[in-house]
Amino acid sequence: MNQTNLQDITQTVVYNAPIEKVWDAVSTSEGIAAWFMPNDFQPEVGHEFHLQSPFGPSPCKVIQLEPPHRLSFTWDTDGWIVTFLLKEMDGKTEFTLIHGGWKQPDTILPKANEKASVIRDRMNHGWIKIIERLGEVVGN
Repeated sequence: MNQTNLQDITQTVVYNAPIEKVWDAVSTSEGIAAWFMPNDFQPEVGHEFHLQSPFGPSPCKVIQLEPPHRLSFTWDTDGWIVTFLLKEMDGKTEFTLIHGGWKQPDTILPKANEKASVIRDRMNHGWIKIIERLGEVVGN
């Protein structure tokens, strides 16, 4: 049985806010804490930081930074990569979240001790709420 890895979670929304405001909310420690999790993020490639998740601190590392359009970081120890993409649209901002690096559906993820497919489904729903919170923060 040859299982392929799970698809990335991709969610796109348009915020009624200028790109600089959305970028500020997704690329500063205070900004990220306001809608996602407490952290010690710094907007520089190679910076290692922690997101204070309900499961305890998750080690992360900034791997791409192109203000104000793209930020990627590794999240935790299971190979996850989170990317924020921002695109300017007439004073509004199209925001895309990509949560990639998923393993095969039946792989047990040690921290949660559940199958990757279960965790992905849960995270997919979780991101919807988180992205709504970001909208509130940027005044959508």
